[in-house]
Amino acid sequence: MSADFPVALILILGAALVPLFRGVVRSAYMLLLPLAAFAFLLSVPLGAHGQVELLGQTLVLMRVDKLSLLFGYIFLLATLLSVIYALHVDDTMQHVAGLVYAGSAIGAVFAGDLVSLFIYWELTAVSSVLLVWAGRREQSAATGMRYVIVQLISGMCLLAGGLMHWQASGSLAFDQIGLSGPASVLILIAFGIKCTFPLLHNWLQDAYPEATPTGTVFLSAFTTKLGIYALARAFPGTEMLIWVGTLMTAFPIFYAVIENDLRRVLAYSMTNQLGFMVVGIGIGSELAINGAVAHAFADVLFKGLLFMSMGAVLLRTGTVKGSELGGLYKSMPWTTGFCVVGAASISALPLFSGFVTKSMIMTAAAGEGYLFIWLMLLFASAGVVEHAGIKIPYFAFFSHDSGLRCKEAPRNMLVAMAIAAVLCIGIGVYPAALYALLPFAVAYEPYTASHVVAQLQLLFFSALAFAVLMRTGIYPPELRSVNLDSDWLYRKLLNKLWQVFVAAFTPARTALEAALGAVARRLYARIYRIYGPDSALARTWPTQSMALWVLVVLLGYLLLYFV
Repeated sequence: MSADFPVALILILGAALVPLFRGVVRSAYMLLLPLAAFAFLLSVPLGAHGQVELLGQTLVLMRVDKLSLLFGYIFLLATLLSVIYALHVDDTMQHVAGLVYAGSAIGAVFAGDLVSLFIYWELTAVSSVLLVWAGRREQSAATGMRYVIVQLISGMCLLAGGLMHWQASGSLAFDQIGLSGPASVLILIAFGIKCTFPLLHNWLQDAYPEATPTGTVFLSAFTTKLGIYALARAFPGTEMLIWVGTLMTAFPIFYAVIENDLRRVLAYSMTNQLGFMVVGIGIGSELAINGAVAHAFADVLFKGLLFMSMGAVLLRTGTVKGSELGGLYKSMPWTTGFCVVGAASISALPLFSGFVTKSMIMTAAAGEGYLFIWLMLLFASAGVVEHAGIKIPYFAFFSHDSGLRCKEAPRNMLVAMAIAAVLCIGIGVYPAALYALLPFAVAYEPYTASHVVAQLQLLFFSALAFAVLMRTGIYPPELRSVNLDSDWLYRKLLNKLWQVFVAAFTPARTALEAALGAVARRLYARIYRIYGPDSALARTWPTQSMALWVLVVLLGYLLLYFV
């Protein structure tokens, strides 16, 4: 296969054949697709491939460098894990949508121009919403509609910004853009929606908990990390991102603490982790960029592992409400162990993946003189330990005994979780393997005595604080509730304002409709009198009158012609 062939098409075109197979053959075929794509990607040399001329511009369908390769590898690995996790599901739509979604995200990663990026960008939106609608519930339908509207708005911003950028610079290349004008602002907004910038983040917490257990695992891997990749490609060193990312790390903590739905807790935790990556991209140094993309790599694994464990709980118990769970370690010991590995990884416990990736960003922030930012990231790290590292496994598997007794997760789910858990530990124990894939040379040692001791102190005091708050009753209890986020502004407030507006102007509208109706009726009556069946124009003219008028018209024409 030629290096010019886009690797994304292996998954996208391959997905079209999934409905032709059944049973074991379908499972084997779906597993083969990401493996074949990965083998092909290993054979593609660095450089620009698949170049196409369009409107005087060169479109690059396969731009292969160390940054795109890193995300290509993790996206294909996530695809394989997601497929394994979903093998027990007999739903053709989910299988096809998941593979097209993964292929679209991979295509966007290797796109070397804004046109190709836009096409794949929109395809990720259209395919991923099917994983939300696959829940086949009324709530899923409404949530999916909100989700796809937000994603399409992101695409429209990218399209408008790309066209303006082309007009201003004469280039469609997807390279560093920087924040320099209206075009770049629109492109940044498009990427920011994917990255869940503050006030643009609610689509994630709204949609991910409504997807199917297997669909959420697909969703957790691609959309937001695609946004991180796009930021790292186009906006490295944009200082504004440091402050945006810092805010992203902090505010979700408070929502996650009071949230009862554990998948929604993980959704808030995702925004928190994305904030670390955005900070790294904003700092823009080699260490910071390496830290941001390395943490994105690790996040795909440990966040996917946590979503897998909660998906298994949802499958077996029918709920992921913290108030309804507890004591599941007795029935689901393997799932419990894998969840603990994911929790340790996201908490940056030494010997787990988060420890060797997140610390690169924090070291870069301190090294560049961002003391306040470093302190905020430290606070956010403590918050992660509380809401994702402790709350998720504690309320799901330990806490009080809810009395729920169920089967362990299906074998394919356990295999996917086991692979993710091994990788989380493997990266933490031997980070050099991941560091070798990073865009820049790495001269960073995570396992220094000061770093290990400092992190262990942070983890110890975070756990101690959780224990004290639980024992004293200060910690917010897990209650059946709906927590309001900024989406209340457009889902509730704007709806109320619109209803008030409609009610206030109903009399005026009624009067206007009556006036327009009267005018229309008078106009119709006049037209009817002139052109109706009883009008003069409708009568048959005598032959002599017609001949006379033809003669008059001819004479008039001759007069005008000769004059």
